[in-house]
Amino acid sequence: MSLNKYIAKSGECSRRQADGFVQGGSVTVNGILELNPAYQVLENDDVRFDGRRVEISQEFKTILLNKPMGYITTSRDPFKRKTVIDLIDLRERLFPIGRLDKDTTGLLLLTNDGSLANTLTHPKNKIPRIYELEVDKPFQVWEKKKIAKKIYIGQKEWGRADILEQKKNKGRTNVTMRLYQGKKREIRRIAYRMKKTLFSLRRIQFGPIHLDNTPPGAFRELSETEIKLLSRL
Repeated sequence: MSLNKYIAKSGECSRRQADGFVQGGSVTVNGILELNPAYQVLENDDVRFDGRRVEISQEFKTILLNKPMGYITTSRDPFKRKTVIDLIDLRERLFPIGRLDKDTTGLLLLTNDGSLANTLTHPKNKIPRIYELEVDKPFQVWEKKKIAKKIYIGQKEWGRADILEQKKNKGRTNVTMRLYQGKKREIRRIAYRMKKTLFSLRRIQFGPIHLDNTPPGAFRELSETEIKLLSRL
């Protein structure tokens, strides 16, 4: 089994994230620094991540967290800021699937299943993510068409989104928007390019999983039905 796949199956992170950790010098095998994600791990190898021995998880768990504002979506933060892991009191070591930025709220999945995380976040799979946002003014027809096709969002990247619904509300506009890739701060960058003031942003759906009445800052395990839906992706 390749080293990146082994780390993903241990529940530390997704396989794509494991590539970065290995190449960044966070992993040793039998006491020797290993920088090749494709290194083949043998049965009795001692694999360590940041000095901590890792082994393949025997039981997978995935939870839904209603992320509140002010928390960083990461498993660890060198600056000691509040992370989403601080909100979870579980025996299992879980990591976030994808990310929501500090000021974005709503549905965040966390798991110890690296294969699931890879399926949900790999760009080729185009797993939809649906957000609710509040902006100062509605998107015009030509703006919706432009965003649906593609729009340059800076840093040599193009964004794309579908506007599913928008309603005026007390001088502002509530918009429901669907993404398929979730590039870093993609919606905020789209709003900026379209000269919209963004007041709030909340994710309400990731693939087949919907945000329910779980209170902000609380979490729950996925139901058997939700697990089955994810297994079909």
